[in-house]
Amino acid sequence: MTDRIEANPNIHPFQFVVPEDDLDNIKYRVANFPWHEMPDDGGWDYGTNLDYLKGLCTYWVDEFDWPVQESRINSFANFTAMVDGINMHFIYEKGSGENPTPLLISHGWPGSISEFYDLIEPLAHPEKFGGNVEDAFTIIVPSLPGFGFSGRPSRPYGPRKMATVLNTLMTDTLGFDSYLAQGGDWGGAICSWLGFDHSAACKGIHINVLTMRHPDGPQTNEEKAWEAQFDDDQIMQNGYRTQQATRPQTLSYAMIDSPVGLAAWLIEKFHDWADVKPGCIESAFSKDELLTNIMIYITTRTFNSASWIYYGRREEGGRILSEDGHRVEVPTGCAVFPAEMLNWPPRSYAERIYNITHWTEMPRGGHFAAMEEPQMLLDDIRIFARTLRDQYPVNSFKKLEKHL
Repeated sequence: MTDRIEANPNIHPFQFVVPEDDLDNIKYRVANFPWHEMPDDGGWDYGTNLDYLKGLCTYWVDEFDWPVQESRINSFANFTAMVDGINMHFIYEKGSGENPTPLLISHGWPGSISEFYDLIEPLAHPEKFGGNVEDAFTIIVPSLPGFGFSGRPSRPYGPRKMATVLNTLMTDTLGFDSYLAQGGDWGGAICSWLGFDHSAACKGIHINVLTMRHPDGPQTNEEKAWEAQFDDDQIMQNGYRTQQATRPQTLSYAMIDSPVGLAAWLIEKFHDWADVKPGCIESAFSKDELLTNIMIYITTRTFNSASWIYYGRREEGGRILSEDGHRVEVPTGCAVFPAEMLNWPPRSYAERIYNITHWTEMPRGGHFAAMEEPQMLLDDIRIFARTLRDQYPVNSFKKLEKHL
């Protein structure tokens, strides 16, 4: 299947190589950051911890091996294709067996495709990891428009517009007549719009975050208590969100000029949103994982356009899925991780937004489920997909060949 993709004149193989001069410049800027100008901080309470960031930057300069990470990126089958006017990048891993289910996996902010490195092979080739070949998926992992290795739109796109682009990628570009979609963070919002607007092709969604809202708001006492707690929990999280939803350009002037500044902006989120004790970020993520994600933003110069999605959602109307109260009617699976920064509502509330056919309350894990608890997430995706195979004929996820 990969050979046929490579033979398609509209789809091009992609490899990412950072020029040596760029790497030297990044290392120079990190090594010469004016740490002496930074005041003593308040642990992690005021933002990214000074001592931790200094230690990470020392590792960045002295030990971090970008060519190793670059090789890992390029070890996957990477492609680009023009989709709705955007040069879209995606990883394509053909699944094992006769009828692997197409599965679109979408990242969010401050993440990238690097979140899913440990999921791609086990999902595509379960038999190589002690699983059953009948659970195989053909995996498509795009860089969202404006993120990483994908081109940027001419102006901000919100998650609904991005869902349209990704549906075009799956149907017109790759030729799938039907597929499943999975996502956390912005990927969860994109999945919601895929299930709502593009149900002719997207036959089911699996999300590990709930970002959407019902226009009628909470109804029960339990739901009202959740909303009050959610609003209280978000007070200390809203600063970045407001900035990126209103004046992303102003922030970007600093971020494109300072690798350390960009790292601090992203590291704060990985620390605060993961299921870790304060100060223990590396109990969930290694230095190499953190720096690889940071380097993708730096080397592709996409901090600016990646932050646009917040602006785009505000223009699209915010979190409300449907002013008329309509819900996503395709089967929806929910992986409920307890330390999710965007606190999950009671199931009763979620069921007014989605046709929930699968709901799993996890024992641990936070916002970055694919990195924090990849096996839990992988298993839950498989279980959800099995329920759909019972519902749809076996050929419903077969790939059309007309475009390849």
